[in-house]
Amino acid sequence: MSSVTLDHVHKKFGNAKGVEDVHIHIESGEFFTFLGPSGCGKTTTLRMIAGFYYPTAGQIRFGSQEVTSVPPHKRNTGMVFQNYALFPHMTVFENIAFGLQVRSVNKAETKERVERIMKLVRLEGYGERRIDQLSGGQQQRVALARALVIEPQILLLDEPLSNLDAKLREETRFEIKRLQLELGITTIYVTHDQAEAMSMSDRIMVMQGGEVQQIGTPHEIYHRPVNRFVASFIGETNLWEGTVVGIDRDEVQVRISSGQVLSGFAKNASPRAKLAVGEQVTMSIRPESVQEQSEGAGTNIVTGKVVMSEFTGACVNYVTEVGQENLRSMSINLGRPIKQRGDAIGLHIPKESIYFAG
Repeated sequence: MSSVTLDHVHKKFGNAKGVEDVHIHIESGEFFTFLGPSGCGKTTTLRMIAGFYYPTAGQIRFGSQEVTSVPPHKRNTGMVFQNYALFPHMTVFENIAFGLQVRSVNKAETKERVERIMKLVRLEGYGERRIDQLSGGQQQRVALARALVIEPQILLLDEPLSNLDAKLREETRFEIKRLQLELGITTIYVTHDQAEAMSMSDRIMVMQGGEVQQIGTPHEIYHRPVNRFVASFIGETNLWEGTVVGIDRDEVQVRISSGQVLSGFAKNASPRAKLAVGEQVTMSIRPESVQEQSEGAGTNIVTGKVVMSEFTGACVNYVTEVGQENLRSMSINLGRPIKQRGDAIGLHIPKESIYFAG
């Protein structure tokens, strides 16, 4: 296995920006995800690692070896494409064996390695089937087996689950993570799906407009977003603007549009947030942290009118109008009466759940 380093990598297509100043180090054996909307530069970055694109500037290293201008077939990477790129005129066995044949591996070793990898991806007995005789999930596993059978240093996956239905995506997601843990292979995964990224990754790089927005663990990305884009792109959140009206040691008081003052902790702030009296600040508040307040006053209690209520069985989701803002909340169903549109409601926002985004 190998680590991967992108040292201030840029890519332009003519005058158009592909990616700008990507600087990352991916540890050997790490599951690292490029996450962002379409056109953000994540696939361009992956293709530079694979060798299909050469950087306009910067260096790419696998371990201590620079591979910036090394052609794809000499990089020892395995890649799974979004459309799988399987050969329809070949059997499952022949598709998986293709990379070994290109590398002139003898027939006996090819047979042994293909059968071993078919067992690993749970395709035993499918060797003689044609590709058009397989389900979408089985085709995805063939593509994965073909990438793994060559025993690459690095596994690259470009939106490999996008063609599968929801249930199959979840099952295959688990299978990919199982294989990655079992093999210990350095894996770089491209997706626009936040759930995939959060559930599978050791670390995530969030991209937008060809630029890196944030790199961190799923927990860091979710709970400590560095800016409004990351906060809004990763899961659901309430983004409220307010004015800092007081700072007492580690506690920050912010006045919101309703006139109420909320308190949070300065330690829960992006480096880009300006925490000074009189400054405007953006607060990120996750719906699951907001809880219905039964009775009595307390710290960080906001009041408003229910705009929408949704009962899901395990939870009750509310959208509440607070001043000029809407507040989304998700409460565990404790059997209390469900409020309806127009009802008054009090909601508690814990201090520690407020994050000051840049």
